[in-house]
Amino acid sequence: MELTLSVDPFVITKTPLHYHRNHCCLLRRFHHRQFRRSHLSCRLSLSSNPSEPATLAEELQSETLKTLEWNRVCNQLSSFTSTSMGRSEAQSGSIPMGRSLEESQTLLAQTTAALSLPRPLDLSGIVDVSDIVELSRFGQLLTIGELCSVKRTLRSARRLMEQLEEFCSSDCSQRISPLLEILQNCNFLVELEQKIEFCVDCSLSVVLDRASDDLKIIRSERKDNMDALESLLRSISDQVFRAGGIDKPLITNRRSRMCVGIKASHRSFLRGGVVLNVSSSGTTYFMEPKEAVYLNNMEVRLANAEKDEEHAILSLLTSELGKSAADINDLLDRIKEVDLAVARAGYAKWLNGVCPTLNSVASNGTLLVDIEGIHHPLLLEPCLSRLKDVQRPNCGNSQQLDERVAINCSREPPDEVSNFPVPIDIKIRQGTSVVIISGPNAGGKTASMKTFGLVSLMSKAGLYLPAKRIPVLPWFDLVLADIGDHQSLERSLSTFSGHILRIVKILEAASKNSLVLIDEIGSGTDPSEGAALSASILQYLKDRVNLAVVTTHYADLSRLKEINDQFENAAMEFSLDTLQPTYQVLWGCAGDSNALRIARRIGFDNKIIDRAESWLKRLMPEKQGQRKGMLYRSLSEERDKMENRARGAASLRSDVMDLYHEV
Repeated sequence: MELTLSVDPFVITKTPLHYHRNHCCLLRRFHHRQFRRSHLSCRLSLSSNPSEPATLAEELQSETLKTLEWNRVCNQLSSFTSTSMGRSEAQSGSIPMGRSLEESQTLLAQTTAALSLPRPLDLSGIVDVSDIVELSRFGQLLTIGELCSVKRTLRSARRLMEQLEEFCSSDCSQRISPLLEILQNCNFLVELEQKIEFCVDCSLSVVLDRASDDLKIIRSERKDNMDALESLLRSISDQVFRAGGIDKPLITNRRSRMCVGIKASHRSFLRGGVVLNVSSSGTTYFMEPKEAVYLNNMEVRLANAEKDEEHAILSLLTSELGKSAADINDLLDRIKEVDLAVARAGYAKWLNGVCPTLNSVASNGTLLVDIEGIHHPLLLEPCLSRLKDVQRPNCGNSQQLDERVAINCSREPPDEVSNFPVPIDIKIRQGTSVVIISGPNAGGKTASMKTFGLVSLMSKAGLYLPAKRIPVLPWFDLVLADIGDHQSLERSLSTFSGHILRIVKILEAASKNSLVLIDEIGSGTDPSEGAALSASILQYLKDRVNLAVVTTHYADLSRLKEINDQFENAAMEFSLDTLQPTYQVLWGCAGDSNALRIARRIGFDNKIIDRAESWLKRLMPEKQGQRKGMLYRSLSEERDKMENRARGAASLRSDVMDLYHEV
């Protein structure tokens, strides 16, 4: 038996179905086909090869994402998604990241386009039908509800495209176009949607008569047969009632056959009838009169034929859906991409974020990394939660930047909220390959390094950054971090061994475009050997990676800047007045650990601290002077840089004012 779906008017036609004779054989063939398909699906799933193990770079990148708590940022993003597909991807921490500078810039452009939408997109009718599509691909019969889910998703996807086209036809066409490009050249499978709609009533969950000529004929004959059967049974039941065989006429269904009720004492009234059931009290028999046997048999045959015909229609629709599996999955991926772009826009508004500029060379030509007033997004979350009733600034003001639109919003928190996390500036000059951050414990070295690593990942993924002005930073192919204690009793690794093993892997996986973050480099061993090993590692890193940021308590590492300009120092500011860290980064300076000052503040006995200071003076008298001299030179250099910048800004302003007056 062949089945075909004609495109117009979408009526299923086939060779005449002799349902009175062949329905049982047809049903057996149908179940046999279903068994073979199910068996094939099982066999394919069991024989599939396991995925190959991840490469070293992927393994280290995955561990770095965990170290930097990337999944928590993605969970923040998930609350702004509109579809289950986008929410699932965000909650699993697997939102897409650009595999190149161009891809990351495209993601940022999509976020900017979503921010420019005149009104929200309607994604309410879209559901994840990938599992349904997979079932159809292996030939498993789909239910009416599953087919209707696919139809609603296809229709909603088409309406989403129409909505974007409507926006692009207005004045904001250039700003919205990156979102429209996501859905361009998609197959929206309009014909499949129309076929499902023609054959199935989704509100009633039934196959429509018009789905096939045979179904229409079967249902018509079944209705005529049922009318004749009910008329016959009404007549017989009235006769039984008039004969006193029942208190009132009763027609019912027992064992899928129509019958009448009669008292046990009068069952002989229906000679030749078949007893189908007896009431619990035994006083009423449910009997099928012999005159109704043929019509009941006909009803069973017609019901089976109708069911078989409906299965055939659903099977054909399932087959059509399976053939379009690739197009549907591609459409779902595109919709998920739009959903994540809109979610990134909502996240940017929530953070009051700014669009970063990703370049290998900074726009001002002097700084490789220029980020001002950046907040760690996870530290910012509790404060923003308290701001839920406070009116957020409008982030709709945009300006052209590097051939794409950038959003630039003020980062100043309102006066009503205090205890915002301290923002930091990240200023790294061009030509720097290694930044060495020194300073006291609990001064914010690790937090600052984590913030830089996290915002590098966020910019790769098309997320706006919670900064004051437009951030400028390079695009990194990999962000590899050695942060935390890798001690392992099971693997017989000490703290030092764990760090060294991790660094060995990082050196092997890193490329010229990678960012490497190492916390407390060379710690856990003899200070002199640790400092020597650390210096050697940093000398190796400066020629192997785009940028490396390390934290240390080894003062000798700060001298590397004197040897090579590819090194840069940074220090965490420490207030000698309050003996507390300010959590600000002083770029170009080498910091002190201030261990003795901190110990004195905590409450150590003054005699212990005094004795320690005297030991320190005797052990390193020349180094104390050298370090003070280095700090003075660093501060002097920083002052000179600021004065040069101030003079340059004043000169630029004078030129602009002259031009203004001339105009």
